[in-house]
Amino acid sequence: MKLNFKKLSAFKRVTSSLIYPTNKRKNMKTLGNILWHIPFLGFVSAICVYILGFVLTITVIAAPIGVGLMEFGKFLFWPFGNTMISKKELNVEQNPVWKTYSTIVMVLYFPFGLILAIFGAFQVVGLFISIIGIPAALVVAKSLGTYLNPVNKKCVHSAVSDELERRKAQKEIDNANLK
Repeated sequence: MKLNFKKLSAFKRVTSSLIYPTNKRKNMKTLGNILWHIPFLGFVSAICVYILGFVLTITVIAAPIGVGLMEFGKFLFWPFGNTMISKKELNVEQNPVWKTYSTIVMVLYFPFGLILAIFGAFQVVGLFISIIGIPAALVVAKSLGTYLNPVNKKCVHSAVSDELERRKAQKEIDNANLK
C-alpha cells in the first residue's frame, strides 16, 4: 500500500479547520475590529462613552449608570468578540440597596439614554449606507439597548455569552424531557 502525501496533507488541512475553527473566527473578529476602528472611527464612540461613564461615576450619584457606560465603552473598543450581558445572567449577587438605588437612577436616566440611543441609531444608519459598514452596524444595533439601560451590564467575551446560551438551551431540553 502506497501513501499519497498530497491527499494526506489535504485531508489534514480539512480536518484541522474543522477541529480548530477558532483561528478563522479570531481572524475575522480582528478584521471586523480593525474595520470598526479605522474607517468608521469606532474608537471615537468608545472613548466618548467611556469618558461619559467615568464622569458619571465620579459624581457618585450616577455611579450605577457610569459603571454601565464604562463597561459599554470597553465593549465598543473591541465589539467583535465581546458581548454585553446583564449581571443577572452571570448570577452575580448584588446588594439589595444598590439594586434599588440603581433602579431609581435608571428611571431618572431614561430620557438621556433615549437621546444616546437615537444618536446610536443615526450611527447605525450611517454605517448601513456603506456596504462595508454593515457588520459594524449590526454590532451597534445589537447593543442599542445598553444605551437605554446600562445599569448592571457587563462586557464579557463572546465565548462566555455562547456558553451561557448553551447552558440555557440545555436546561430547556432537560425540562422538556422531564415533562
